[in-house]
Amino acid sequence: MTQTSGAVFDRAREVAGLSQRELAAATGISQSTLSRIMSGERTAKVSEVVAIAWATGHTVAQLTADATVAERAECAARSTNGSNMEQMRGSLLHFLELNDYLNDQAIPATV
Repeated sequence: MTQTSGAVFDRAREVAGLSQRELAAATGISQSTLSRIMSGERTAKVSEVVAIAWATGHTVAQLTADATVAERAECAARSTNGSNMEQMRGSLLHFLELNDYLNDQAIPATV
């Protein structure tokens, strides 16, 4: 995890509509410890990351991923319409970045 993890956790708390006190109650982590984690004063333990992820409706990967979507994505494709790999990769990354943005905004997927 990076120094910015605290900001990511705090943003997840905000998106979930929870106060620090409510998140503390939901996770079993003291409010003072949460405050230190979110300010970057203290690194979160794995069990705390899991608890924060569960309480905020995020995955551990969403809260701890340091890489951009483009760095995390690997793709392989076959084209039947003459598109080249770079065009297809660009389109894929566009949709993956949109998906990440919607997840960050806590906008649920619909079927």
